[in-house]
Parts: sequence; C-alpha cells; structure tokens
Amino acid sequence: MVTFAWIALAVVCLVVGVVGGYYFLSLVGIRRLDDAREEYHRYRSEKKDAAEKEAGAIVASAKQEIKALRESAEKELNRRKQELERRERNFYRMEEKLTHRMDKLDNKLNEAEKARQRAVELEQKLEGKHAAIDEELARVAQLTRDEARETLLKRVEEEMAYELDKRRRELDQQAERDAAQEARNLVVKAIHRCTVDHYSDAIITTVELKKDDMKGRIIGREGRNIRTIEQLTGVDIIIDDTPNVVVLSSFDPVRREVARLAMERLVADGRIHPTKIEEVVAKASEEMEDVVWEAGQEAAFRTGITGLHPELIKLLGRLKFRTSFGQNALKHSIEVSNLASVMAAELGLDPKNAKRGGLLHDIGKAMDAELEGTHPQIGMEFAKKHGENPVVCNVIGGHHGDIEQTVEAVIVQVADAVSASRPGARGEAMTSYLQRLEKLEDIGRSFSGVEKCYAIQAGRELRVLVKPEMVDDVVAYSLCRKIAKRIEEELEYPGMIRVTLIRELRETEFAK
Repeated sequence: MVTFAWIALAVVCLVVGVVGGYYFLSLVGIRRLDDAREEYHRYRSEKKDAAEKEAGAIVASAKQEIKALRESAEKELNRRKQELERRERNFYRMEEKLTHRMDKLDNKLNEAEKARQRAVELEQKLEGKHAAIDEELARVAQLTRDEARETLLKRVEEEMAYELDKRRRELDQQAERDAAQEARNLVVKAIHRCTVDHYSDAIITTVELKKDDMKGRIIGREGRNIRTIEQLTGVDIIIDDTPNVVVLSSFDPVRREVARLAMERLVADGRIHPTKIEEVVAKASEEMEDVVWEAGQEAAFRTGITGLHPELIKLLGRLKFRTSFGQNALKHSIEVSNLASVMAAELGLDPKNAKRGGLLHDIGKAMDAELEGTHPQIGMEFAKKHGENPVVCNVIGGHHGDIEQTVEAVIVQVADAVSASRPGARGEAMTSYLQRLEKLEDIGRSFSGVEKCYAIQAGRELRVLVKPEMVDDVVAYSLCRKIAKRIEEELEYPGMIRVTLIRELRETEFAK
C-alpha cells in the first residue's frame, strides 16, 4: 500500500513535471518567437532606411546633374548670344566705315571740283598778269636807258634778296642738321661713358624728438640753452607747435649740418645745459671738418685728379652740403668733370684740364656769402691764389660765358648744361617757373605778325602761330630765328628751348 502510494506520487510528480516542462518550453518558444519577430522588424527597418537614403542620394545626384546640364546649356546659349551680338556690332561698324568712306569720297570729289575752279581762277589771274606785264613792257619801252636800268636792278635786287634768304635758310638747316647730329653723337658718347646713379638731394633741416616735452629742455631756463646753441652754431632754431620736431634754419648748409649733428646728440644724451652744448658743438664741428675733407678727397679720387691744394679739397668737400635747384653740388661737379673729360677726348683734346676744370667749376659756391662777385669770379680768383694753371682758371671763371672762353671752358659749359638739364636732376620753384613761361610767351607775342604763343613741354618748347597773310615761308624762317635769338638774350634757362613757328592758311568755300 505504501508502495502504491509512492508510485502514485511519482506518477503525479511526473505528470506535473511533464506539464510544467511543456508550459516552460511553450513560454521559451513564445519568447524566442517574439525576439525573432523583433529582429525581423528591426532588420526590415534598417534596410528600409538604407534604401531610402540610397534613393535620396540617387535623386540628389540626378538633380545636380540636371542643374549642371542646365547651367552648361545656359552658358552655351549666352556664348552664342554674345557671338551674335559681336557679329551684329561688327556688321554695324563695317556699315559705318563704308558710310564714312563714301562721305570721304564725296568730300574728295568736292575738293577736286574746288581745285578745278581755283585752277580756272589762277589761269584767269595769270592772264591778267601777262596783260599787266605787257603794259609794263610798253611803259618801260618809253623810259630812258638809265631809268630802265635802275628799275631792272631794283626788281632783280628784290628777287635776289628773297632767293638769298631762301638759300640761306636751306644752308642753315643743313648746317644745323649736321651740327646737331655731330653734337648729339658727342654728347651721347659722353653720357654713355659717364652714367651716374645720383639724384636730387635735400639737406636735412629738421630734428625729430622722441617726446614733445624735450622742447622745453632744449629751450632751457629763460631760454639759455637755445641761445647757447644758436650762438655756437650760427643757426636759428625754430620751435613751434609741430609735434616732436625742431626746425633748424640757416643759409649756410655746413653750419646747419653741424647744428643737426649736435642737436641729435644732445637729444639722445638727454643732458642739455650750456657746458654740454659747448662740448657737443665743438666735437660736431671737428667731425664736420673731417667729413668735409674726406668728401673732397673722395671726389678727387673718383675723378682721378691729383695735386689739388688742400684748401681746394676742403672747398670741394663743402659742396657736398650745398645744392642748386635741388641738385647736390658735389655730385654735379663730379658728373660735369667726367662728361667734360669724355667730350674733350672725343674732340681730340687733352682731357686732363677739362676734367680738372669740370670738378672745380663750382667751388665759388662753397665760399662765404660775404664775398662780392659771382661764383665763377670768386672760384677763379681762389684757384689762381692756390696755384691752378691758367686753363683751369679760365674754365672756372668762364663756364657761364662771363669772360673770353678757351675750348676747355666751352666743353665744361656744355657738360654743365647737360648735367643740369638731365630730367630729374634739378627742381624749380613754382613761382619762378610760371614767370619764365609767361616771359617766354611774351617774347613770342612781341613780334609783328604773331597771332598766338604757347609755352609747352614744361617750357622746353615755344609754339608760335603767325598770321599767314602777313608772314610767308621765308619771313617765317627769319622770324623764328629772331624769336630764338631774343630768348637767348633775355631769358636764363637750363638746356635748350625749341621755337616752333606754325603758318597755316585755310580757305573756306560754300557750295550752294
């Protein structure tokens, strides 16, 4: 009985276990099925998103290609449109040219007809002159022998004077062309062999300050510092409202340079009082003497000139701090020396005196302003005093034509003009420049028969328009020479001035 109970219990337990296992397995299967469904739906969603993205990319690419094709088509359409417009413009332009040519042809036909009419008129005038000549011959036939001879000589003299002026004009033009070509070759050779790279210099007249309060220290208590500097250097010091700038004013550029050096050192040192000022100015003066001496020696070395007196070397060095219309006087002297040497050699002369005279020709400008006389006279006397030979002294004194010139002096005068007239070499004040242009035009207008005058090319050329009924071709030639001669006598100018005389005759007729 007990055994049966255990068996029944075991059977019940087995049945319960089978049923529980079935339900457990059913639950597990359902869960796996749900997981599989979820995995399927997720996979399907991912594939769908990827497909949609790919489709979107394809659509975007297609849109871009369509846009590119559309832009390309529009560009091609615009290009063809522009080509058609260009061809249309060319067509209109050709039509205008043809119309213009037709107009010109009509004008030429009209001019030919006018020329034919003038020829007829001239023929009629010629017949009238023949008749007048016949009358004159009849009248002369009644004159005595002496009267006829006098009349004939007078007429021949008038005709020969005209022919002589005409022949003189032709010979002068030929001589001017030959001389101009020869002079041009000579100057070009000299310039090519003496090329320089200097330009217009400007002397420094201002001193920059780091701080604006330094002006008070320069002035000093009751102005003692600024008075000391002015007394020691001989330069006026201008202190105004310009920030961080002190202006130095003096007609002597060497003194102005000494003052500039001293002022810069005092400002850099910061200790500004009378004792320090005396010390700095004395040292700057000594250094300036060394600078002047070295500049003079360098100029002599660059030109290859030896045996100069020490005083002449000092004057050459002082030219380094002088300018003429903005051109540095020392560099100008070196350039003139080289140009004169080459010109003399090209002419078969000894270039030594020309070179030496060219270097020393402006030493009079370095002398004190208190000396009386022009700078050629002052320089010539100084050169004689210090042993220069007479030829060089004549070059110095005659390079502006003030005295009788040697050949070397003429060469240096030409070299001086070439150096001064080189474009960019010199500057000129606006007032004097305008005055020179007005004077140039006034000279041209002062002659009879002149209608208008114009100074052009910065005063390098004068255009003169004359009245054709008062001035013929031969008289125009003579008038042009007179105007040029008058300009040479009354004006001072660098280089040359071309005088161009224009005689224009216009005739107007109307076709009705």
